[in-house]
Formats: sequence, structure tokens, C-alpha cells
Amino acid sequence: MRDRPLLAVSLGDPNGIGPEVILKAAPSDLGADLLVVGSAAVLGAQAEALGLGPVREVTHADQAAGEGLAILDPDPGSEPVLDVGQTTAEGGRRAMEAVACAIDLALAGDVDGIVTAPISKEAIQLAGYTVPGHTEFLQQRTGASTVVMVLAADLPAGPLRVALVTIHVPVSAVPALVSPDRIQRVCRTLADALHADLGIPAPRLAVLGLNPHAGDGGVIGTEEIDTIRPALDALRVDGLDVSGPHPADAFFGRGGWRHADAVVAMYHDQGLAPFKALAQGAGVNVTLGLPIVRTSPDHGTAFDVAGKNVADASSMIAAIRMAAQMAARRAG
Repeated sequence: MRDRPLLAVSLGDPNGIGPEVILKAAPSDLGADLLVVGSAAVLGAQAEALGLGPVREVTHADQAAGEGLAILDPDPGSEPVLDVGQTTAEGGRRAMEAVACAIDLALAGDVDGIVTAPISKEAIQLAGYTVPGHTEFLQQRTGASTVVMVLAADLPAGPLRVALVTIHVPVSAVPALVSPDRIQRVCRTLADALHADLGIPAPRLAVLGLNPHAGDGGVIGTEEIDTIRPALDALRVDGLDVSGPHPADAFFGRGGWRHADAVVAMYHDQGLAPFKALAQGAGVNVTLGLPIVRTSPDHGTAFDVAGKNVADASSMIAAIRMAAQMAARRAG
């Protein structure tokens, strides 16, 4: 058993801010040893340009501990074609190769969890990948039956956690995907993981409605009556502490999230727009329901500021610390 967790940190899109925020986060007290997975040439060049480091290339995960930030290159000796600040197929390919390698290391037990730097959904599509993002790729590669995307932040008013029933899908597709079975699977997976990974004995879940004002008694839609409420009733019969469906605007506006261990939103922007407004860049993306620990900063590749040495590493630091805590809890 390792003295403290070892985390694989995928480099993200090499044309984005991933390499920069990893290098800036590394000197912090993170509670874990780090093994960066990605292009050694990119990380070395960024370290030199930013005056950070040292960086050293390794060939095995067990070489990670020691002086200098260790990097394992899935394609050693190759020179990536870089176009900093731009969306390219090469950037997408490199990013996903690093994620795949990090996942495999975690599944093999060579590392205790993974932290993923941002990828570009457009770039990975250009590279030939059909998944819309990290979460779906993680589910496919690990074989997890149900995964839940959660954004988490420790705020002065208390912990804020927002989970999603649907993730990276068009808004037009959401109503058909919001089924009783899907809501129940998400809530059960979320409650189990909050207990197992975060140590919450009896998680309280607050579930939002789909329509404005949670349908207003069926006047603005009937999904709350026909779909969401029956799903919550079934969960309560099984002993889960769930409330709702709540009107999303009033719930966040009045601070209802302070009285729940997690909020369950029906679609991406319903949950993440208020989350990011409240978290102010301090959030962490967590994938629950996986056989491995996975976190990520809650921002994107930020191509517009890549290579300018102005990227804020606070979300990456928070993501690494949370992954370290989850990994230590699983090990214990």
C-alpha cells in the first residue's frame, strides 16, 4: 500500500491551458503524488516557458514519486504538432490518448485515481471520437452501468453539489430522456457514491423539475406530474431521502441547496449555470458511479488564454485534492 494516493493527471488538449494549470498546481500541498500522462515534449516546453518544474519523463507509474513532476508519455519520443490556442484534430487525439492511458492505469491499480485536464469536444470529434465528452468516454472504457456527473464546490455557506440526469445532449432531446428509470438510477447512484466516497451517512437529495415553476401544476408542462414525481415516490419507498420536484429558479435563488447534500438537475445548463455563478471558478467536476476515482476542474480548454501564463490553477488544485481525499477513503 502506498503512503499516500498516487493520481494520474491527463494533460488535456495540448493546445489549451491544461499543461499550464497542472504545472502551476503541482507545487501545492495536494495530499497526493502526481503522475502526468501525456506528451512529455509539451509539458517540458511549457515548464521551460513558464519557469516551472523540474519535469522528468518516466516509463512506469511506480517511478512517479521523487523530485520533479513525473510524466508518462503514451507515445514516447514523438513530437506533437502544436497549434497553441487552436482547435485541431491532433490536439483532440493527443488529449484522448492521455485519458485512455490514465484510465487503464487506474483500472490496473497502478494509480489510485485520475484527474483529467480539459479537452475540447470539437477537437475530439475532429480526431474521430464519437463520444461527446469525458464522462461518456469514462463510462464506456470502464464498463460502468450508470455514471453521474456532479459539480462540487466548498462555499462559505456550505458544500454545493449539483448532479445531472442528462448531460451533453441537445435541449430538444431532454424531455424524452427524462424517464422515471433514468431519474431513479441517477439518484440511487448518487446517494450510494455520496455515502461511499464522501462519507455522508444518509444523503439528502433535492430534485428539480423540468419545466419553469416545476410545471405549475401542469399548466406549463406535465413531466413533473407524469414522470418526476412518481420516480421520487418510488425512491422514498426504498428509503432514500429525496425532495421535489422543486422549481429550479426559486430553489437556487432562495438558497434551497444549503439544505441538501446534492441537487439533481434535469439537464446541463439548468444545474451548471447556477452552480458556476455560485462557485466562481472554485468547482470540481466529479464522475460518480465509476470503479475508479475521477475528478476534473470545472473549466474548459480556454484556448483564448492558452500560452499566455494567465490561467488560474485553483480549480485544478481543488480537483486534485478532492481526488486524493476520495482515493484515500476508498483505500481505507
